[in-house]
Amino acid sequence: QVLLVQSGGGLGQAGGSLRLSCAASGTFLRIDDMGWYRQAPGQQRELVAGITRGGSTNYADSVKGRFTISRDNNKNILYLQMDSLKPEDTAVYYCNAHIQNLMFLIETYWGKGTLVTVSS
Repeated sequence: QVLLVQSGGGLGQAGGSLRLSCAASGTFLRIDDMGWYRQAPGQQRELVAGITRGGSTNYADSVKGRFTISRDNNKNILYLQMDSLKPEDTAVYYCNAHIQNLMFLIETYWGKGTLVTVSS
């Protein structure tokens, strides 16, 4: 069984920084694309940032220049460094991973979510 365990987040101040981590555990061949999504109250889940296994990244316009996604392929950990936080960044953040299982099939996994609250 594959699990994505999230850590970090919590309460931050506007202009401040927070860091999220997402560690994958279990038995699998490798992790392909990974990403961070967020869902604010009353809104749909949206992509915040994505990263390929090779390190290519993409960001939502709302976080470009403020957030940095990265990964450690050896440790199977995904990170999101959030700087210059804004109150509108308040949301539950979810990590996402496309993981190749022992049957060479790609499966999609989600973390349980981490609440990030930014005070003004």
